[in-house]
Amino acid sequence: MYAAKQSTSVQPERARLRAHVEAVAEPRCPRANPKGHARVKQRLLERLSAIGGALRVEPFLRGRVVHENLVVDLPGDGDDGERELVVVGAHYDSVPDSPGADDNGSALAALLEIGRCLAPLRRRHDLRLVAFDLEEVGFQGSRYHAAQCKWARQPIRLMMSLEMVGYCSHAPGSQQYPGNLGKVLPDRGDFIGLLYNLRGLRSTYTLARGLRAAEARTFALPTGFKGEWIPTSCRSDHVPFWELGYPAVLVTDTAGLRNPHYHEPSDSPDTLDYEFLETVSRGLVTGIGRLVGARAE
Repeated sequence: MYAAKQSTSVQPERARLRAHVEAVAEPRCPRANPKGHARVKQRLLERLSAIGGALRVEPFLRGRVVHENLVVDLPGDGDDGERELVVVGAHYDSVPDSPGADDNGSALAALLEIGRCLAPLRRRHDLRLVAFDLEEVGFQGSRYHAAQCKWARQPIRLMMSLEMVGYCSHAPGSQQYPGNLGKVLPDRGDFIGLLYNLRGLRSTYTLARGLRAAEARTFALPTGFKGEWIPTSCRSDHVPFWELGYPAVLVTDTAGLRNPHYHEPSDSPDTLDYEFLETVSRGLVTGIGRLVGARAE
């Protein structure tokens, strides 16, 4: 069984998380900012290759243009008939002219730290880390990847879409909600949200326990089978997995419901709370470690 104390020498660190964010925080819309997009992709390839495991580029077409997901596979050692796949994804494109520090540099930083912390451990289940392209234009990269998983009849234990996980505010009234959720949820934007489909309930609660063990304030909400209970939850790379019937969860600081810099040129590294990002990253390592059955050598 995975225990956080077994890997205390391998933990997310605040300075490294900030360095990851700063490495990708430049406008990187492939259409409006192609040079920035290419630079960030290359930096991610270098950092993902340092994790270990099998790094591959997954090309897909949008129109006549080839785009690429960046994929790291970390195989488990369980029996073939029992192993399942845990997918952790974060998109690396941005909207035009936004440096995208929170959207989605914070999630990419967490993704890199998850890989760094869990790669040295043995795992019962398979772990896959994916940096998706073209999330901002209809989840094109994750849509292709989900279809590939379905075609291969890949059993997925849980897919996690990391979507903005670095903005925090302790000010009263800093958190907004769609519908009537504000009547039952806190008005301070100092928590991480887990929005899951019903097929992902059990695995999401394992993830939530890991986050809470790291003292990350966490709220988990069911969204129905495909987000029909909370339509605003259908806004990131988990959506194609929901549509194909896979268990999946959106992990988010709630984006524009909290962060005033969402999709703006002001979404810069200085606006993030790195203590919050570190706590969330540590909790994700713990929760994902439990999902994949990680243990020390």
